[in-house]
Amino acid sequence: MNAIQSVKRTKESSPAIHRWDHFRTSPLSPCSGRLNWLSHFIQTVLSARLGISVVRFTDSQFFSSSYPSTQVLGYCQSSASRTPIIVLRHLACAIIMSLACVAPALSQTAPEIFKVDPPSWWTRSSVNPVRLLIRGKNLEAARVRVSGTGLRIVGAPKTNDRGTYLFVDVAIAPQAGPGQRQIQITTASGTTQSAFEILSPLTRAGNFQGFSPADVMYLIMVDRFSDGDPSNNDPAQSRGLYDRENKYYYHGGDLQGVIDRLGYLKELGVTAIWLTPWYDNYDRLNEIELKEGKPCTGFHGYNPQDFYAVEEHFGDLAKLRELVNAAHRLGIKVIQDDVANHTGPYHPWVDDPPTPTWFNGTRERHLNNVFQTWELHDPRPVEILKRETMEGWFLDFLPDLNQHDPEVARYLIQNTLWWVGVTGLDGIRMDTWQYVPNSFWREWNAALKRDYPSFRVVGEVKDGDVVHTSFFQGGVTRFDGVDSGLDSLLDFPLFYPIRHAFAEGKKLDDVPKTLAKDYLYTKPNILVTLLGGHDDGRFMSEKGATIDGLKLANTFVLTTRGVPQLYYGDEIAMTGPDEATARKDFPGGFPGDRRNAFSREGRSRDEQELFEYIRRVAHLHNELEPLKRGALVNLHVSDQQYAYARTTKDGAVVVAMNNDTKPIMIAFEVSPAGLANGMRLVDRLGASRDVQVENGKLNVALPSRSAAIFVQK
Repeated sequence: MNAIQSVKRTKESSPAIHRWDHFRTSPLSPCSGRLNWLSHFIQTVLSARLGISVVRFTDSQFFSSSYPSTQVLGYCQSSASRTPIIVLRHLACAIIMSLACVAPALSQTAPEIFKVDPPSWWTRSSVNPVRLLIRGKNLEAARVRVSGTGLRIVGAPKTNDRGTYLFVDVAIAPQAGPGQRQIQITTASGTTQSAFEILSPLTRAGNFQGFSPADVMYLIMVDRFSDGDPSNNDPAQSRGLYDRENKYYYHGGDLQGVIDRLGYLKELGVTAIWLTPWYDNYDRLNEIELKEGKPCTGFHGYNPQDFYAVEEHFGDLAKLRELVNAAHRLGIKVIQDDVANHTGPYHPWVDDPPTPTWFNGTRERHLNNVFQTWELHDPRPVEILKRETMEGWFLDFLPDLNQHDPEVARYLIQNTLWWVGVTGLDGIRMDTWQYVPNSFWREWNAALKRDYPSFRVVGEVKDGDVVHTSFFQGGVTRFDGVDSGLDSLLDFPLFYPIRHAFAEGKKLDDVPKTLAKDYLYTKPNILVTLLGGHDDGRFMSEKGATIDGLKLANTFVLTTRGVPQLYYGDEIAMTGPDEATARKDFPGGFPGDRRNAFSREGRSRDEQELFEYIRRVAHLHNELEPLKRGALVNLHVSDQQYAYARTTKDGAVVVAMNNDTKPIMIAFEVSPAGLANGMRLVDRLGASRDVQVENGKLNVALPSRSAAIFVQK
């Protein structure tokens, strides 16, 4: 054996040390012949590719301390006592150990794919090509190709600096058949692939319907409504987050539970269900946001860690599609609760963002939201306050997405379209609307309406000021030069007077006074009117609240202008003074519940009376055309009485309310409602006797805390 730069032997018995990166074989070498090719392979891989220096054998126990950068594979006897068999034995050992070192070293540089967003898309979409965000590692200088027909790569893929994200545009042929394709990624270190599915577009009939004032909307907190599948209560993906005794843990409600209760909702008169977010939330306890000093979970759904997956505690995409289809068969629309302002604190993006500007700031350095929302519509804002409000992280820990980054904007727009396109949704309730730039909303809404012109969106702007809230409705270009295109808003400016009047017994005239500001909205008739929700204590826990007051509040919401929205459990007078307790489980929706309030037998007398009352008013709303689409005409306003009509060209409905604790007789003009002398009207709620128009007026006697809905007899 000839060795280049090998350690010189001065005596036959001195240690023999040979380095794989510094030797070549000779005809007399044990490595010659059949083993020669293997020695060259090891030499090439370890030296040229990996830069590793490996000792073949040595009989010196102190060699490694003298040469710390050299790996010792074994020791041997002096060369005088070596035999060919021993040499071959050591050589075999060295080869095996060398190969063991090579395999993991190579695998560390091979490309890997963790996730592809979106995982699928459909033919004949207005979005084509579709931009894929591929998360993985070792994606630097990647080449991308497609295996399968009907799909092609457009342009050059882009990789982030760390090689952890790849942006790839794929175009889908209009006639491409549905099915799986493979996205193949190749680098100098290897090849990997992941599936991408081409879908057939959903039929337009019965899908993407939008919502309107003709609907009765019902808000469901998925985790707290009904447990239809106990097998997903403690899934393997996220063990230990289920505990019905802990108000901040998962309780078991799921999509199957909603499917099981669709008949109940139909009986109540519901025509649209708004479900809290079903995104996959974090699979661990949240130790950043502490509730009462202890970690909590993302049961509410507003802290997504995967925008393209269904929370495993709720079900999966197939179950969501089943729910939408089952609801549609019963004439019930489905509204998604969408989140575009932020992610959850444990999203993979937080520590490894796809672009440097993916978030407004970083986990270590960011603005804290100061919630000075009045600055958002101020033409002369204090810029730092406005920036802290728009870019600050909610509660100092929810990562704020930067929609000014074009990649973020495209990702969010595609994500919304994907949920609609693969499920057939009818509308969206968008969370934290005002904290996202209007310029983004303009593009987002335009993309939605381009594909789904009947689709409707309601934005959450949680503020009691009509001037502030109305600024965010679309249909007009504001001083910032932007028309956001937003259809509807949650009518929080009306929510607070409703609570004050009907729960606390304060002046009722604050309700029509608030309605008098409707001119500030572009489309007040599409606003979503509500008396309860998941972010506030329940109506029945307000000071002074009674069942009679709750009946009046529901009567008003179901008969005034706008889209009426009920909150799960309010129809049986559930209580809860704060956010956490307002999210209690619906009794009877969970295994082991002592009673089932989904059935008549499981309700108390007061609960049954209230349920029947709300059911009656909801069905009147669905039956009477003026209550669904009529113009609102005020007829009488006093401190504790209010009368109004809903009119169409074909008729009118008159609603009279007495919020006082004593009976009252009121007289009011009805000619503005188009009612002629001699017309006889009957109260469909039975609180008042029949009345007749005389001298252009109605004289109505009402008991304390009651309402009447008059229709022509």
